[in-house]
Amino acid sequence: MKKCVYAVCALLWAGCTASRSASDSSKDREQKETVQIDSLAPNPFIRHLYTADPSAHVWADGRLYVYASHDIDPPRGCDLMDQYHVFSTDDMVHWTDHGEILRASQVPWGRKEGGFMWAPDCAYKDGTYYFYFPHPSGTYTNDSWKIGVATSKEPAANFTVQGYIEGLDPIIDPCVFVDDDGQAYLYQGGGGTCKGGRLKDNMMEIDGTMQSMEGLVDFHEATWVHKYNGKYYLSYSDNHNPGQEGVEGYNRMRYAVSDHPLGPWKYMGIYMGGSDCFTNHGSIVEYKGEWFAFYHSIALSGNPALRSVCVDRLYYNPDGTIRMVERRK
Repeated sequence: MKKCVYAVCALLWAGCTASRSASDSSKDREQKETVQIDSLAPNPFIRHLYTADPSAHVWADGRLYVYASHDIDPPRGCDLMDQYHVFSTDDMVHWTDHGEILRASQVPWGRKEGGFMWAPDCAYKDGTYYFYFPHPSGTYTNDSWKIGVATSKEPAANFTVQGYIEGLDPIIDPCVFVDDDGQAYLYQGGGGTCKGGRLKDNMMEIDGTMQSMEGLVDFHEATWVHKYNGKYYLSYSDNHNPGQEGVEGYNRMRYAVSDHPLGPWKYMGIYMGGSDCFTNHGSIVEYKGEWFAFYHSIALSGNPALRSVCVDRLYYNPDGTIRMVERRK
């Protein structure tokens, strides 16, 4: 049953502060001029269950959808993660929980003990929504991960598992990017390895072979690809630990750019500081003329195995670089 999640209050976008320099204040005024969405729901914006790994997309109906993994409470590390949910909004304040769309018990080739439904993604092509999810086919997960595919004619309901993409290395964190010409690309990332390749028109087979994404610095996992001003951006989480380089927090979010969706990539830097839990997983999307960075935190639970999805505004500099995201508390 659908449950409408209403934010208890809306935070107005923060403008300039007196303590900033004249240059910073000028930049803030420029940002204010681009604001089309006045308010955002408080972070975390989903509060009735624990969610992580937000994959954000805007579909033809004009709504922004977030496909999220689900941390089961009480947790057992990340072992019990299961039951993917979809949330959507048309104003960035009021979010609708469309309910569960898939669980491990519905995966015919899946791990008999269940769980291990980690970071997903979704893509749309020719009237069909394709939901991609990592799941192991055996008790020992490291060498049996597969990328499953479920399809639906709706963005947030009635998904049916069709199988998995054959011939892939056992790597987690699928990301699917559909370019302007309709060509789709699959990416995987985990354990310091990032690979990408072209998908066939059926969206379930690799056209050729997967190749290593060259040029990334300190890659850990959580690949996400988007396009801005004709350039391809690959963002990901790094291997940062508290205290390294004098910076607190765990995984930071980094990015690289390329003229081609499969690279080679030019490393550009960090766009989000250290996370408050052992992982971070982000997505970047444009909605109503503005850009947003999604991620997760443990602001509600204080437990690194019980995460909650969050969102903040993202800004580009005139040269196409991404400014550091200012996370709202």
